[in-house]
Amino acid sequence: MSDMIYLDNAATTYPKPQSVYDYMHEFYQKHGINPGRSGYDATLETEQVVHGTRKMLTEFFNGTDPYYLTFSYNASDSLNMIIQGMLEKGDHVITTNVEHNSVLRPLYHLMHDEVIELTYIPFDSKGYIDPADVKKAVKKNTKMVILNHGSNVIGTVQPVTEVGKICRAADIYFAVDASQTAGAQKIDIETMNIDLLAFTGHKSLMGPTGIGGSYIKPHVPIRGTRYGGTGVRSAHPFHLEEFPYRMECGTLNIVGVAGLRAGLQWILKEGIDDIHAREMKLWVKLRDGLREIEKVKLYCADSKQNHNAVLSFNVEGWEAGDVGTMLDVDYNIACRTGLQCAPLVHVQLGTEKIHGTVRFSIGPFNTEEHIDAAVAAVKDITSIKK
Repeated sequence: MSDMIYLDNAATTYPKPQSVYDYMHEFYQKHGINPGRSGYDATLETEQVVHGTRKMLTEFFNGTDPYYLTFSYNASDSLNMIIQGMLEKGDHVITTNVEHNSVLRPLYHLMHDEVIELTYIPFDSKGYIDPADVKKAVKKNTKMVILNHGSNVIGTVQPVTEVGKICRAADIYFAVDASQTAGAQKIDIETMNIDLLAFTGHKSLMGPTGIGGSYIKPHVPIRGTRYGGTGVRSAHPFHLEEFPYRMECGTLNIVGVAGLRAGLQWILKEGIDDIHAREMKLWVKLRDGLREIEKVKLYCADSKQNHNAVLSFNVEGWEAGDVGTMLDVDYNIACRTGLQCAPLVHVQLGTEKIHGTVRFSIGPFNTEEHIDAAVAAVKDITSIKK
């Protein structure tokens, strides 16, 4: 693994900061106890870490109340709870072609079951939706707009603030999938008018897999969709309505919470803007290098503005999957190929007909040498005669 060039950070960041590994190990040895279930010192100390992480993330997203920052398995888990908990028979929802299946599939199930109406907003040739299209799509029964903040395929960061203003003016709930942007882009739920934010811990927040969550503003009338133990008022026959219990049940992934806390501490120390600037410097180097290769086609990579360090491309005459296999086997470069769980992006690009794209995604621990090696490898592949 040490010799592998890892360019699949949009799937999960790797490696994590050493401080994350160290803190998780130390925490679980000393505090691997169920929080909030008893009154002895060890469980209280564990609960302090859990609640402290709620506070850190609430401040990071500029929320107001840490009890409304709740934990889940990942962003997909939170998005399912948001979608199932907010929508009812007859509601209209606006979403986009940029979305990941973690949004598309729950919405499609509800549309297929004739619970909701659904409108998809396309993106332009550069990979961005037009907020005016969202405004035009609003109906009398529009309940919610749900938008992917950053595309995991083409890397474009959508105009969330502008869409949020439209939602606020129309009295529509605004949900944002921040899977690719939490930890990579500054997110201010107040200025962006976000009502419901879903995030995962294992990508740019530098935590482990199996932990994510949501921040839901206090005014949002979301229904709980999971019921079980909370360690509080156990004689009550119904699951508790107050937060965080409305969105949580059972034992939390406390070692995941600890890793998420350590990841966030690392980001705060390094500076989110500085991390992003380093990644985008490498992205420009990668883009410019691939641009010079005759048989390579790039997608939505005109500008580094409003962009994450994600780059999709294809090699003329080659299946994306075959290119990915050669990069892995012959050059020890890890990347992602195919549809990347975002099929409508590929439908609009036309790449679904050729089985998707090759995706390079840069993380905090990539180097210029990694980029040089990736460009050289792609150039070698284009020279192979089939």
